[in-house]
This record gives sequence, structure tokens and C-alpha cells, in this order.
Amino acid sequence: MSAEREKRTIIVGEELNGMRVDAALASVLELSRSQVADLLNVGDVIQGKKPLSKSDRVATGDRIIVTMPAPFDPLALHETPIAELEIVHDDDDVVVINKPVGVAVHPSPGWTGPTVLGGLLAKGIRISTSGAQERQGIVQRLDVGTSGLMVIAKNENSYSALKDQFRARTVAKVYHALLQGHMDPPEGTIDAPIGRHPREDYRFAVVGDGKPSITHYSLLEYFAGATLVRVELETGRTHQIRVHFTALRHPLVGDLAYGGDPVLAERLGMRRPWLHAIELTFTQPRTGQQLTFNCAYPEDLKRALELISAL
Repeated sequence: MSAEREKRTIIVGEELNGMRVDAALASVLELSRSQVADLLNVGDVIQGKKPLSKSDRVATGDRIIVTMPAPFDPLALHETPIAELEIVHDDDDVVVINKPVGVAVHPSPGWTGPTVLGGLLAKGIRISTSGAQERQGIVQRLDVGTSGLMVIAKNENSYSALKDQFRARTVAKVYHALLQGHMDPPEGTIDAPIGRHPREDYRFAVVGDGKPSITHYSLLEYFAGATLVRVELETGRTHQIRVHFTALRHPLVGDLAYGGDPVLAERLGMRRPWLHAIELTFTQPRTGQQLTFNCAYPEDLKRALELISAL
């Protein structure tokens, strides 16, 4: 049984007046802004009876109650079954995995399922101590519902080097996605800023004041009422592929949170967005060698393609 999480009451001082709540709480609680954002997203930050969102502003005298994250305990992490967490590459600096669907990258408030970090620890793989404690070694993320390749740093030097590569956009991240409808034109670039959805804080959307977001795509195959595309990300925003194709009115098959057709998802047996991180290229931090990895579709995605091919 997990320990009860601590609740803290924060009275906003004059020095925080007018700040965004995520920045203010990160300062007061000595948490990272991403940790505070996780707490806000699951309703663990309350003013009166109202859960706050990270874009809310605080004012002097505000009384805010925060349910703190559970203390990080690597031994308490849910272990990903070894047969499912495939190690694609492992050297002294990095480990590349094929993440299965239904596995989160790291622990977060409200998530009680398996994690990549837990799976690696269960295998005895040492990871970097850089970054927030519960996200050690993590230089990229995949959604719980997305399968495929990701790289994790095993020491501080590789963590810094990989972070620099992602910032410089020299890491090539290639996905395959099955979209509803027929994409026209069959290849192109989507350059549209992404930010929080204006009305639904758990989702993202194309918004005028969002962060620059660039997605390149090209046709792989047309099916009856669907298109399989190759997608390469130039930027790496949360839900970027899902948001960009939804904005073009071609949501991912199975992506009910972003407008996917539930009837089609049911026919194809999809319980998550049809999206797979199929190829990853980066520079090995110590040797400077360019490394490229590929991984096959998991069974649920292969089965969906078989079914839609028969329509």
C-alpha cells in the first residue's frame, strides 16, 4: 500500500504576486516546473474548491493547497515485464529501448502502471543521475499510448550531450501513423504552433501563442478511408503528431481524445492511437558515431493494418 501523500498549504507572498502558478510553486516547493505541471494536470493543486491550471496567475494572500508527489523510491516502481521491454542497444553511455504500449516513461502523480525507468532498474541497468530525480536519464518522452524507440542516458556526460542534440534538432525521430481519410497532398510539412487547448487543459491544440512546432510527412500507403504516413519530427512538442493531423481533420486512427472515429477504432481493435516510433538516429555521445535503429510494428498495429487492408 502506498504511503499517504503530504498536503502543503501555501500562502502567496508579495514576491510571487502576478506569477504563473507553475513558476510560483516551483520556486516555493523546490520542485521542477514539469513536476508542478504534473500536479496541476491531475488536480492536485487547489485554491478553495477550484483545481488550478498552470496558466493561472497567483496574487498576494492566495491560499493554495498542494498534494505533494510521493517520495521517489526506485524499488517501489512497477516493473515492466522483461519480455516486453526490449533492449535494442546498450553501451556504456546510452540504452535504446522499444517501449511497449501502456508503459509510461517515468513516474508521475496519478500514474500507477509500469514505467520505463522501473523496467530498466528491474534489469539492473544503471541510468544517469542528471535531471529531476524521478526522470533520471530521460532526454525524450513517448506517450503511454505510443510504442517504439527511445534513448535514455546512462551517465551525466551522455545526458548533457543528448540534451544538446535534441535542442539542436540533430536527432532524427521517425514515426509511422495511420490517419483517418486520405491525405491530400500526400506529402508536406505542417508548421503550426502548439499549446494548451483553450478549453480542455488535458489536451493540446494549434494555437496562435503556442510553441513553434514542425512536422514533416510523406505517404506510405492508402487504404479504404485511411492513410499510412511516414512522419519526421523537427520539434518535439507534447502530442505533436496527434495535434497536427487533427488540425488538418485527419486524426489518428484510434485516437479518441483527438477526434478519432470510435466505430472505426472498434472495427480495427484499436485501444490507442495508431502511432509507432519506428526509427531513431543520434550521435553516440562519446565516440561521435552516428547510430540508427529501427523496430517492427507491435501486434496490435499489425493486426489493424491487416483488418483495414481487407475492407
